[in-house]
Amino acid sequence: MLRLLRPLLLLLLLLPPPGSPEPPGLTQLSPGAPPQAPDLLYADGLRAYAAGAWAPAVALLREALRSQAALGRVRLDCGASCAADPGAALPAVLLGAPEPDSGPGPTQGSWERQLLRAALRRADCLTQCAARRLGPGGAARLRVGSALRDAFRRREPYNYLQRAYYQLKKLDLAAAAAHTFFVANPMHLQMREDMAKYRRMSGVRPQSFRDLETPPHWAAYDTGLELLGRQEAGLALPRLEEALQGSLAQMESCRADCEGPEEQQGAEEEEDGAGSQGGLYEAIAGHWIQVLQCRQRCVGETSTRPGRSFPVPDFLPNQLRRLHEAHAQMGNLSQAIENVLSVLLFYPEDEAAKRALNQYQAQLGEPRPGLGPREDIQRFILRSLGEKRQLYYAMEHLGTSFRDPDPWTPAALIPEALREKLREDQEKRPWDHEPAKPKPLTYWKDVLLLEGVTLTQDSRQLNGSERAVLDGLLTPAECGVLLQLAKDAAGAGGRSGYHGRRSPHTPHERFEGLTVLKAAQLARAGTVGSQGAKLLLEVSERVRTLTQAYFSPERPLHLSFTHLVCRSAIEGEQEQRMDLSHPVHADNCVLDPDTGECWREPPAYTYRDYSGLLYLNDDFQGGDLFFTEPNALTVTARVRPRCGRLVAFSSGVENPHGVWAVTRGRRCALALWHTWAPEHREQEWIEAKELLQESQEAEEEEEEEMPSKDPSPEPPSRRHQRVQDKTGKAPRVREEL
Repeated sequence: MLRLLRPLLLLLLLLPPPGSPEPPGLTQLSPGAPPQAPDLLYADGLRAYAAGAWAPAVALLREALRSQAALGRVRLDCGASCAADPGAALPAVLLGAPEPDSGPGPTQGSWERQLLRAALRRADCLTQCAARRLGPGGAARLRVGSALRDAFRRREPYNYLQRAYYQLKKLDLAAAAAHTFFVANPMHLQMREDMAKYRRMSGVRPQSFRDLETPPHWAAYDTGLELLGRQEAGLALPRLEEALQGSLAQMESCRADCEGPEEQQGAEEEEDGAGSQGGLYEAIAGHWIQVLQCRQRCVGETSTRPGRSFPVPDFLPNQLRRLHEAHAQMGNLSQAIENVLSVLLFYPEDEAAKRALNQYQAQLGEPRPGLGPREDIQRFILRSLGEKRQLYYAMEHLGTSFRDPDPWTPAALIPEALREKLREDQEKRPWDHEPAKPKPLTYWKDVLLLEGVTLTQDSRQLNGSERAVLDGLLTPAECGVLLQLAKDAAGAGGRSGYHGRRSPHTPHERFEGLTVLKAAQLARAGTVGSQGAKLLLEVSERVRTLTQAYFSPERPLHLSFTHLVCRSAIEGEQEQRMDLSHPVHADNCVLDPDTGECWREPPAYTYRDYSGLLYLNDDFQGGDLFFTEPNALTVTARVRPRCGRLVAFSSGVENPHGVWAVTRGRRCALALWHTWAPEHREQEWIEAKELLQESQEAEEEEEEEMPSKDPSPEPPSRRHQRVQDKTGKAPRVREEL
């Protein structure tokens, strides 16, 4: 009977009084109340949801989330207070400081005894603290299983909350809950449809789509970078500092979770090779190694945005770089020096940081005593290095594994016996040759607001990974300008280097190609119009920006090669044709259809990471792009070209593709490849831009010297000709490159 009454009693305690507004987000519904068992609350919430009792479901699910967060705060607070107990302090050697060499004698190895005493004292302190905060036996009574932790990590309660709020006609909160779930599960098809419906509802405001779970340091970080980009360093500084402190606090919270029950790390035992060996000391060492491995992973978790599958590289050092730049702009040279010295703790040989330090010191004048790196960063690095030292020891002597999350770890810290093996592993998989990893669709519309661009098909709809079709990148008028550019360049024949020839892939088509530099050279010579060459540059940058925003928002992409390509069917050679316009291939590896493997080695362009095809026309037969399985036979998706349609995809074995035969007409597209490796960026693009700028400046100087025959010349701001489409709207052509 009590079990049946429990949800009703909780509901009476948790629901707001009649007529009161629904509290936003996750406002604590029962102020001051100790956390309840999240697993029981969650189970009761799901039962209420299944029964259609929407109000009880909302109350129970929200209280489950609140209690789970409260338990985390208790664990963090108790861990911090017990760590400050002098009797429970860990030996200095475990915190990164070397053990003093006292020579042979009874004191040698005394840190082991100190560790056992400290562990017992720490356990007693944690037990007493949990009892005070949670009640007797609270830590064991409120223990949350791994399945529930995973559900909360995936934000599954918000999936149920959005539906319950919708049924209660609370559309603002329904949209917020839906957005919160979608951020962490961007490939959830049903939620994507629900989000689209919410956006069409008149009662839902744009502000409703807010993430209720994003750690505060991300909001501060994004705002700080935005303000810094607008040269508002004074406003950016407090947000950047808030982001850094929030990042460190988030890391502490993550580290506190690592000290939970041994069952918490059980899922990683097989992966990390840190399982129990059966004996007392082996079991202690195994659990301790699990804790250290978990703590080191907190760096990646803190620097990974919700819903993303990879962390922001060098998250803490980059925040310090932004801080010292902002302080320098504001004239706060002492703070600038503190932050740049902190960068040098991570990377002592960073040339940019050393130059900035010399500049700040010269501007400051007299040396300031006591001016050094930030204390919080010094503590972080000292502790991290101490943990890495122990993990590498265990890796060398106990056979465990450890994947260091930090690129700044000093080589001298790694035992000599392990260096060669780790070096070989790095050489086998350098960062710019790693296979593309699937990354979810998140925030791309927020990253790049390009009017008229729509997502037509994503990777799920294209039956693959890291594939997308987007429409609206070009207006019909812009397609016409680029098609005319291709026609004019082809008409120049041998003088342009763009004369048609048999395709390298099939004898039944004619192939024409134009690079951005050749287009700029032809424009300067007057062979083609300068507007087409300028638009070619502008559009290639437009595609690069959108590709980065969609697939790689945290890692810059560079244009590697841009090619305007036209394929024309040769009349009289198309009947019973069995070949392809372009055989099935992958763009950065040599595909072996027999084995399904793709060898990332020459002659493949191994540095290409993402590919794009921007189509200019559809008035031809055949020529569809298609994706296959690695066997090069099983077609998984097919895309029909049309003006302004972009097909973008990662360049590896996950996206083998080909082109069906062009059997009539002329098919033109802009082919683009992108790379993460800056050394492989397209130098011809930069040369073309400079050449066009020089030509434009020369034309303007000529116009200033010659009297105009036009009695009413256009003002300079309208000097560039802009074509219009049928609706009379000017295309998106930048007036300056």
